[in-house]
Amino acid sequence: MKIPLNKFSQSDYLAETKMLDFSHPSIKKLVQQQGWQCLSDYDAIGAVYNFVRDEIRFGYNKDDLLPASKVLSDGYGQCNTKGTLLMALLRAVNVSTRVHGFTIYNELQRGAIPNYLFRLAPDRIIHSWVEVYVKDKWVNLEGYILDRPYLTKIQEAFSGTLAESCNNFSGYGIATPCLSKPDIDWKGTDTYIQKDGIADDFGIFAQPDDFYHQYGTNLSGFKKILFRFVVRYLMNMNVNRIRRKGL
Repeated sequence: MKIPLNKFSQSDYLAETKMLDFSHPSIKKLVQQQGWQCLSDYDAIGAVYNFVRDEIRFGYNKDDLLPASKVLSDGYGQCNTKGTLLMALLRAVNVSTRVHGFTIYNELQRGAIPNYLFRLAPDRIIHSWVEVYVKDKWVNLEGYILDRPYLTKIQEAFSGTLAESCNNFSGYGIATPCLSKPDIDWKGTDTYIQKDGIADDFGIFAQPDDFYHQYGTNLSGFKKILFRFVVRYLMNMNVNRIRRKGL
């Protein structure tokens, strides 16, 4: 299948990088166990997408620059880290991928980030989604960020309210026009869960390594150290509580 190249070569969309380390034994073992390499591109995308969405829980890793194998080992991630894993797994089964970089407004994270920690968050947060090439077109994938058990608890909490109807909803890691029926399922078309919170569009990159090299990550200095060793654990405790008990 010939892919429109623009400024990249076709091999760029299948390349292994420091972050997309799909030759790592843990990734090779997973792909083999799941049998994804035996599926069509369409079915492989769906199977890998569902795995990353629901088997890799929503949570906050220590850094956006983690390689895919470390995200898999953690067993949780957010938009950027789960996206890295998604790209690596898809390239492992010869599906072309690229990354689209953005920032999102921090308000959509309120609730997932407890109020007492919210002032530490930057006003605009580095964000990304994955694009896959299937059936002669690029398709945007963003709906993998929140695992279904977590999302279900948010939907239950707002059931019967205006937020549950198809009005704009923002919070708890969600920015969608329809909380009750967000576009998160693989059907060969775009999937989204935070798209309505986008602030800046940084464009398309063949590799996540290049995106973060150019635009950096969300925190630096003391705030980065504090996040890595204290804050993210408190955030993950909050997310896990929501997943278990709801709001």
